[in-house]
Amino acid sequence: MQLTPKIGKVLDYLPKIEVFDSQNPLEISRKNYEIMTQQLSGKKEPVAIIEELNIPAEDHQVPVRIYRPKGVTSKSPAIIYIHGGWFISGGYETHDAIARKLANATGAIILFVEYRLAPEHPFPAGLNDCKTAAEWLIHNAEKLGIDSQKIGIIGDSAGGTLATALTTQLGNQLQFQVLIYPAADNTLNTTSWETYKDGPVLNKEWGSQAWKWYLSSEEDQKNPLAVPMLIKDFTETPPTLVIVAEHDPLRDEGEVLAQHMKDSGISVKTSLYKNMVHGFMHMGIILDETQSAIEEIAEFTTENLEK
Repeated sequence: MQLTPKIGKVLDYLPKIEVFDSQNPLEISRKNYEIMTQQLSGKKEPVAIIEELNIPAEDHQVPVRIYRPKGVTSKSPAIIYIHGGWFISGGYETHDAIARKLANATGAIILFVEYRLAPEHPFPAGLNDCKTAAEWLIHNAEKLGIDSQKIGIIGDSAGGTLATALTTQLGNQLQFQVLIYPAADNTLNTTSWETYKDGPVLNKEWGSQAWKWYLSSEEDQKNPLAVPMLIKDFTETPPTLVIVAEHDPLRDEGEVLAQHMKDSGISVKTSLYKNMVHGFMHMGIILDETQSAIEEIAEFTTENLEK
């Protein structure tokens, strides 16, 4: 495995992250992820307005954050963003820099969903929260100054899992989908998982544990809405961009998922980022490819909103 000096710099940094004293591996993992993303993302771009709301669900409320870029008027496009973190981590602070960049680059309002996390809330809690938020955005588009015919969805890693499931249900109401190094299969038996089972960034032991926390029953492990690789019909899925990283254990399953979508006859573009590792979207302070991916997503978004 040949790694570039910049990737080497990232990997040298990761073991130096110091988290609070805890005996709970889950707490340590969550805090580690938060610190890593905040320190490697770089300077946060200013946006016009950030609002935080709670959307009513059946027995709880779903927190969301709305990012409005500068210069946006009425009838704005919108993007639903579903964050990664292995279903067990992540939220507003881990993805704040990415959400800001996307809002400014695409000119779209970003609806960021802070869905419930496993293991406290296993499948389908997180997916249900994302669906609640997406349906709320669609139904309230006019009030929010959004063009209901110009809404798309983006998900990274575990967020890509959730986005893929969501678009099989709501896809005809969405204009595009972007999946950034999506987690598509809970078996972890691809060649890329074998090659990168010990990292960098992700490792197979922790990945297997995260899936077990997310899928709490054998029935869930066979549910296509929980495991995208099991989905047979993508005909409702909108045009999709799948971004994968070369040195990422999730690379193969992302590419296979994209092929399954193509086999259903939908428009799919797969973009391989050479030399990159999982999570490179969080590493903008060091990697130029972070901005390159933002620009590619913005171009893809524009192309599909103008159709």
